[in-house]
Amino acid sequence: MSDESSPRTVLVCMPWHEVTRPSLALGLLKASCVEHGMAEPAAYYANIRWAEVLLDTGLTVGDYLKISDGGFAHALGEWVFAGALNGPEFGVEQMADYARRHRIDLDPISRMRELAEDFVSSVTDVVLAMDPEIVGFTSTFSQSVASLAVAKRIKQRAPEILTLLGGYNTEGIMGVTLHREFEFVDLVLRGESDETFPQLLGALRTDHGDLGAIAGLCWRDADGAQQVNDHRGTPVGPGGMHVPLFDDWFRTYDDSVVSELTEPELVLESSRGCWWGEKHHCTFCGLNGSTMKYRVKEPSRFVAELDHLVRKHRVLDVTVVDNILDVSYLRTALPEIAEMDFDLRLHYEIKANVTAEQAAILRAAKVWSVQPGIESLVDDVLRRMDKGIDGVRNVRALRDLETEGITIGWNWLYGFPGEREGDYRRVIEQIPALAHLQPPGGTARIFLERFSPNFDDPAIGFTERYPAERYHAVYDLDRQVLADLVYEFDTPDQGITEEQVAPLNAAIAVWQAHYAESFLLRSDIDGVLIIRDRRFGWAAEDHVFTDPRERETWVELEHGRTIPGLHRNLASAGFRWDEAELEEWLAAQLANGLVFTEGGRWLALATTPGGIERSIVRPEQPEPVPVRIEAPI
Repeated sequence: MSDESSPRTVLVCMPWHEVTRPSLALGLLKASCVEHGMAEPAAYYANIRWAEVLLDTGLTVGDYLKISDGGFAHALGEWVFAGALNGPEFGVEQMADYARRHRIDLDPISRMRELAEDFVSSVTDVVLAMDPEIVGFTSTFSQSVASLAVAKRIKQRAPEILTLLGGYNTEGIMGVTLHREFEFVDLVLRGESDETFPQLLGALRTDHGDLGAIAGLCWRDADGAQQVNDHRGTPVGPGGMHVPLFDDWFRTYDDSVVSELTEPELVLESSRGCWWGEKHHCTFCGLNGSTMKYRVKEPSRFVAELDHLVRKHRVLDVTVVDNILDVSYLRTALPEIAEMDFDLRLHYEIKANVTAEQAAILRAAKVWSVQPGIESLVDDVLRRMDKGIDGVRNVRALRDLETEGITIGWNWLYGFPGEREGDYRRVIEQIPALAHLQPPGGTARIFLERFSPNFDDPAIGFTERYPAERYHAVYDLDRQVLADLVYEFDTPDQGITEEQVAPLNAAIAVWQAHYAESFLLRSDIDGVLIIRDRRFGWAAEDHVFTDPRERETWVELEHGRTIPGLHRNLASAGFRWDEAELEEWLAAQLANGLVFTEGGRWLALATTPGGIERSIVRPEQPEPVPVRIEAPI
């Protein structure tokens, strides 16, 4: 190694990282080196170069995004580079058979694969021209095989250069196996590397560094024997989460034709880990394998970092990559962000127990989209997930976020051991009433993910598991080795069958098709409650409630109440219902699709005017519109 303050280091971001945003991992590692008084490593965004290669051959940025955003589920991105790693014919027949059975159009992906070998060689040329002593690759989601292919070429052409892999694909036993099976990978650094990466560079400054002291490192001793350092130490605290350095990415992006076809985003973090997962790890979730402990930045510091990056890079679209929003930020950071003089568009992941007041805070703070982890509207299934929420609260989140005009990203998951068709049927019957709320992107049977409770505890129901079939078309390794390398596993289906899920899929398809033309709005005029219904599949009517008792009942239902809870709260407010009368009134509202019920709780479904209107063109409604007066019972 050189006598400089740190070895000459190049950090490489391979496909299929998103082309519209920098790598947070690379930005943080660069910043950590600077904070430790070391030279800032160079970064090479090979993923953007790959997008340019695809464009040159008639493919599109959209083709890239189909793989980067959705190809992970079938290992399509990894397969594109599997020939460059294992030989041109490897995995071709296996993936062709797999694609036929899963109805995947392999033609554009096969075209990409034909370009992979030359691309890997060109990346190797560029990296070697940068005269590195260490080349590090970040590997998350579909980046492993492309990174391995380039690392292999580098060692073939310049064996004195050290190759290093890190990222979530190297977590735990996966990193140990990757290091053992691919001898051209000199080092694997597992876990959060904000502190250990500068330590590693410091140890490599000379040939006498103590590699055995670096937590999470896999390395080889003088005899070539693999050494594996324990990495379950204290996770990086908020003070160790530095402001990422993205200059390399913006230079690359701005100079690329990709910038003419897309809009850039900033990416940053306000926390790590998951405060809910510390208490109740969602059974299907494999995130935070060794770093579940929740750590959050001081609010004013995060706001200052956001302000700094927005001003520096002049980008207003910001994805905050936290697993979950810290609840205290609703009182601290978000009101500060609301006062910022920028037209920001923030994305956050939140817990679905958001209230109407909290949804308004999110919108005021320029949060335009959220991922609330709704997953299902069926109480029993949510309990099997250990989500800590029920179907009514999830629908309430859909309603209140819709009121504020916030885009919601969610998918309906199924396939949990013990779930029952009857529980689904009760909710499916009510899906037409949700036409005005944002539908899920689709349904999906859950995967068995490493690090999830479903994986760690076979007693939950997934007793039989084996590496997902698609990985056999990607890695030239036997099943036993793959079992320690891969993240997802095949397992016999649990829960409802594909035939039983068909009615759910059909109901959601209608929901997706007609959401944009549907609304159900609540307004109050001189003490009269009016619910204006213009939902697909329902008569265009204005439901008018003149009885103060009914109006107060509706207000209570906006929070989600049980019938005993309704009786109690209404009585406290001076309104009394006979139990049979109340149940008859609720049944009438259910028949009109104005309320949702699950698990003994009832919820009013209308959104409230005053939120931001969706940017859509609504079809003209027929006139005149009949008005229904709901007479007191």
